[in-house]
Amino acid sequence: MRPIRRLLSALVGSAIAIAVMVVLATIVFSIIIVVVSTSARLAGYDPSSDYVVLSSALIVVAVILTGGLTPGLSRRSNDAYETDDVDDRMYG
Repeated sequence: MRPIRRLLSALVGSAIAIAVMVVLATIVFSIIIVVVSTSARLAGYDPSSDYVVLSSALIVVAVILTGGLTPGLSRRSNDAYETDDVDDRMYG
């Protein structure tokens, strides 16, 4: 019974994390749409809505991927705080 409970708790935790990620990505996407359209107008352009949504989606994807890769990429070999007990799942 214990392994099933552990499995279900991990599944619920993953579902909650996915839901939070989707909500945050939607909020960031809405904010970036406003920023992209405003900056295009300030630059003197009048882009169609399709291009504003496309560029906003590309920016959000880049931000999400960068956020996932940053912990592994920002580690330096001569860092004074480097320890072996760091759980870095990207670079094992």
